[in-house]
Parts: sequence; C-alpha cells; structure tokens
Amino acid sequence: MAARTNATAPATTTRAGILRPAELARHVQLDRTEPGPATARWVDYHWTLAWDLPEGTVLPSAVVPHPTCNVTVERGTARRPEAAGAAVLVTGVTTRRFDVAVAGRGWVHGAKLRPGALVALTGADARALVDATVPGADLLPAGVHDALAELDGLAHPVEPAAAAAATDAALSVLAAGTPGADEAAYALLIEVVAEMLADRSLVRVDDVAARHGVSRRSLERLFARYVGVGPKWVLARHRMHDVVTALDAGWTGSLADLAVAHGFYDQAHFGREFTALVGVTPGAYRAGRVPPD
Repeated sequence: MAARTNATAPATTTRAGILRPAELARHVQLDRTEPGPATARWVDYHWTLAWDLPEGTVLPSAVVPHPTCNVTVERGTARRPEAAGAAVLVTGVTTRRFDVAVAGRGWVHGAKLRPGALVALTGADARALVDATVPGADLLPAGVHDALAELDGLAHPVEPAAAAAATDAALSVLAAGTPGADEAAYALLIEVVAEMLADRSLVRVDDVAARHGVSRRSLERLFARYVGVGPKWVLARHRMHDVVTALDAGWTGSLADLAVAHGFYDQAHFGREFTALVGVTPGAYRAGRVPPD
C-alpha cells in the first residue's frame, strides 16, 4: 500500500492493517483526518470509528498494528477492561494481532502518533509500553489529559473533524513544551522509518544503517529507545502489511510469489510468521477464513 504524504513531515505509516476491511466497513464508519500544522510532526493522522449495532450483535475486529503508539478517547457501551474504565487511553506498539469486540453503540477517536513520538513528547519508556494499554492519566500531563477527556462528552456519532481539531489542540500544548535536547535523535528516527516505508527494497537492517551512515548497533539502540522494538521487526511488519493488503485486494498469484514479492525468500518462514500474527495461514486467509476470536 502506498505511503501517505504530508507537507510538514514525511509519511511514517500507511493505512494498511485492518483485517477484512470490507467486512468492517459494512458495520462501522471509519474516517481519517490529517493533523494540523502544530502537531503534524508528531501525529501521523487522526482516525475515528463510530458504530450502532443491533442488540446482541458482536462484531470481532482485528488489526495488524503499525510500530506506533495511539492516544485514544473511547466512548461506548463498555470500556476496555485493561484500561480500568478510563476514557482516555494510550496504547503502545503492539507486536501481535490487536482484537476488539465491537458491540452496542459507541465511537473511538484516536491520534495515531508517529513512531517514537510518544517518547519524544513525554519521556515514556517505549519498551514498557509494548503490548500494553494504559489510562492516559498515567502518562499525559494533567492539562492535556483533561482536555482530551472533554471529548468524551461529544454526541454520537462524533464528528471526525471536530474531534481531530480538539485532539490537536490538546496535543499541541504537549508538543510546544517538548525539550529540544533529543531533536536530532527523533529526526533521525523519522528519517529512517520514512525511508523504510518508501523503499521496500530495504529488507536488511545492515542496508538501512549503511544508507543513513550509522552502525547497526546504533540503529538498534535508537529504535529500542523510541519505538520499543527493533528495526528488523519494523521492516517485517511493513512487509506483512503489504502482504495482507495484497490478499484483501484479491491476489491471484501463488503464495510463493507473494512471499518473494514482499521480501520473504523462505516460504515456510513466511507462512509461520503470517500465521503467528494473523491467526490463520496465508492460504486460509485468502480463502476467506477469518482469524479465530
């Protein structure tokens, strides 16, 4: 899937990752909104989900996430139990399939931060947030959290542009107070991630490091500090997004060709990695089988 472009900062993610996106679109309204100029360096884009399902209907939703953190405001029939009932949540980089059961009536508005942005903005421990969702009050300054919490009072269905503007206003306060001591490190991270995304011929960490004039070890330390996972993992996740997108678009070639086309030179390894992440084999996914709940 082609990367997005932004006048303020290079694209650092695509919009891939939703499993069976056509099925989700039948039941849930998804909107994406570009960030304003005050936050575009830190926010890749805003996303808004809204739904109103018949009583007793439960829609499993599954996503193969990006190497990013999300700040969300969630209003629905039930709060996510791992967040202790909080409306404002921070979700770290997720290394496995992210599953949510959608039911009743509700909405979620999220700011999809750029890789490393949460650490650059708050000094959070990226590795401690991997595969974790925590109440926003645990990480965000009180004023920023309280401004975001005010979104919880918006009517259903929430208006995406209004929610994005309010979120931008809250996060811009945080961005304005960010110390500049690590500006060079964050800038390098964004440059590297953008290059990984733009050039899919980059499949080896050594090649990425050489292109940016740093050692492999330095690159690994940079990613560990800001993202919480290594550059090898990020490269593999980009490839997996491409594979899932190709299958959802109706890939008609062989699975071996699909694997090679996206940098997997060992089909068995490709199959194991896909199955471990998505929940079914590539063949089963192409045949329409959904991942297990």
